[in-house]
Amino acid sequence: MGGRSRTRWAAVALGVTGLLCAVLGAVMIVVVPSLIRQQVLKNVRIDPSSLSFSMWKEIPVPFYLSVYFFEVLNPEEILKGAKPEVQERGPYVYREFRHKVNITFNNNDTVSFREHRSFQFQPAKSRGSESDYIVLPNILVLGAAMMMENRPMSLKLMMTLAFSTLGERAFMNRTVGEIMWGYDDPLVNLINKYFPDMLPLKGKFGLFAEMNNSDSGVFTVFTGVKDFSRIHLVDKWNGLSKVNFWHSDQCNMINGTSGQMWAPFMTPESSLEFYSPEACRSMKLIYQEPGVFQGIPTYRFVAPKTLFANGSVYPPNEGFCPCLESGIQNVSTCRFGAPLFLSHPHFLNADPVLAEAVAGLHPDPEEHSLFLDVHPVTGIPMNCSVKLQLSIYVKSIKGIGQTGKIQPVVLPLMWFGESGAMEGKPLQTFYTQLVLMPKVMHYAQYALLALGGALLLVPIIYQARSQGSKGDGGQPPPGAQPARPPSPCAPLLQDSPSGRPPSPTA
Repeated sequence: MGGRSRTRWAAVALGVTGLLCAVLGAVMIVVVPSLIRQQVLKNVRIDPSSLSFSMWKEIPVPFYLSVYFFEVLNPEEILKGAKPEVQERGPYVYREFRHKVNITFNNNDTVSFREHRSFQFQPAKSRGSESDYIVLPNILVLGAAMMMENRPMSLKLMMTLAFSTLGERAFMNRTVGEIMWGYDDPLVNLINKYFPDMLPLKGKFGLFAEMNNSDSGVFTVFTGVKDFSRIHLVDKWNGLSKVNFWHSDQCNMINGTSGQMWAPFMTPESSLEFYSPEACRSMKLIYQEPGVFQGIPTYRFVAPKTLFANGSVYPPNEGFCPCLESGIQNVSTCRFGAPLFLSHPHFLNADPVLAEAVAGLHPDPEEHSLFLDVHPVTGIPMNCSVKLQLSIYVKSIKGIGQTGKIQPVVLPLMWFGESGAMEGKPLQTFYTQLVLMPKVMHYAQYALLALGGALLLVPIIYQARSQGSKGDGGQPPPGAQPARPPSPCAPLLQDSPSGRPPSPTA
C-alpha cells in the first residue's frame, strides 16, 4: 500500500507541474510578443540607457570608402571634337571613422548632434597609391566656362586670358591625393577675388576636401523616447525643416532619417528614406528581398530605377530639373553652380545614350547597384554598400579658347562606394541581445506548453490504470471456468474415477 500511495502522489505532483508549465507557456504566448516589442523599443531609441546608444554615438562598424576614377585617355582628341575615352582606375580605399559630437538632448523629444568624419588611406586594400597621377577634366576651368556661357563676350575673353596666364587647361594631370583632398590652384584665388560668392572654399580645391576631418552639418532627430512613431526621423538639418536647392516643395523636403538607423518592426511594405547632405536631397530605397547576414535575418533595400529619373520619366522629380537625359540628377544648385551630375556608377539605370557617348563605360547591376541590408525587427543596418557617381557636363563655349571644340557630353569624373558590415563584438552583442534571446523566449513558450501537456497526461494515465486494476480483482479471466466453492463432497468427487459420487451400499 505504501508504494502505491507514493506512486499516486508522484503522478499528482507531475500533473500539477504540467499544469503550471502549460499555464506558463500559454501566458508567455500572450505576453512574450509584447515583452519583445517593449525590449526592442527600449534598446533602439536614442537614450543613454539603451543598448544601441553607444553604437549610435560612435559607429563600431568599420566603414570603407572605395574611390574609382575615370581617367581620360584622349584629352587632346576631345578638344578637337572626338568621343571621350576613359579607363577606370582604382579602387583607392579609405577607412572611414565616424563619431558624434556636440550631442544635445532637447525638450521636444529630439537630440541634436554633428557627426565628425575622418579618412585614412588603406594601401593593402587599394589598387594603387595616392601618389598615382590621373588625367581628369579640370572642374574649375570647365565649370567656370559653363557658368560664363551666357555672359558678355568681353568677359569670356578676359577669362580666356586669365586661364592662359595661370596655365589652366581643360584637362589636368594630378595625383590621387590632390584630387581627393585638395591642391592649391591660383584660379581659386582669382575667382574668390573677382567673384567672391561663386565658390564656398577659400583654400585648397579637392573633391573630398570638405569631408575629411569635418562633419555634414547639425542634425536634429527624434529620439523615440516619448513618441515612438517618429523615432530617428530628422526634425531639422542645420536648423532647416526643408532646403531651398530645388524647384518644388516635395523635392526640398527633408524626409526620413539621417541614414544610420530606421524605425523597428519593418515589413516588406516598408521603405528606407533618409536625407543626404552630400546629395542635397532625401532619398528613398525600396524593399527587394529577405536574406540572412551572419545568422541575422535581414531585409534588403535597393534604389528604385526612378531615383535619378528626370521629370519626363518620373514627374515627382521635375523639381530637380533643369534635367538632361533620364538617370542623372543635376546638383549644380547645391555645388556652387558647377554643372555637376549625380547618378549610379557607369550610368546604370540611366538613358543608354549617356554610356554610349563615352567609350569605356560598362554598367553592371551586380557591381554598381547600391543596397542596405537591415534587421527588420530593430531597423539597424547589418550590411550596406552605397554607390554613387559624380559627372560633369562639358561642351565648347564660344569665346573661351580652353574649351576647344568639345562636343556636349556628360563626362564621368569618378564613382565611389561607402560600405560597411557589422562584425566582431558588436555583432555578437547584437545577435545575443536582440536576436538569440527573443528567439529562445519564442521557442520556450511552446516548449513549456508541450511539456505541460505531456505531464498532465501522467495522472490521467495513472488514474485510468488504477481503475482498471481494481476492476480486474473480481472478474475471471476470459475463457476460464468459474471455481467451485469448497464442500464436504469435494474429496469424494476427486476420488471417484468417473467423477460421479459412488452408489450407496446397503
